[in-house]
Amino acid sequence: MFVTPFQAARLSTQTGVMIAEAQMVIAMRLWGMAGLWNVTPGETLRMVQEKTEAVMQSAALASTAMLRGRDGGAVALAALQPVRRRTRANLRRLQARGPKL
Repeated sequence: MFVTPFQAARLSTQTGVMIAEAQMVIAMRLWGMAGLWNVTPGETLRMVQEKTEAVMQSAALASTAMLRGRDGGAVALAALQPVRRRTRANLRRLQARGPKL
């Protein structure tokens, strides 16, 4: 499995950003459950459903990359893409709702 230095740096950066965003999303959702953050009533169900969808999309994109003969770095980046997209969208959506004052 060959990974170029550029791919390794990009994968590392994207993973780090995704982890930071995920932690912020988790905090806002927990604050929402505690009544401190404005969340929709369906937020709890949403957080379960989106993980299943992200895993399925990650597997599909990674499989497609492998079948096309891409190297390990490209496969890993393809697999990370759906998860990163969701964490970014969740963070923006929840930040816009803001705390309950």
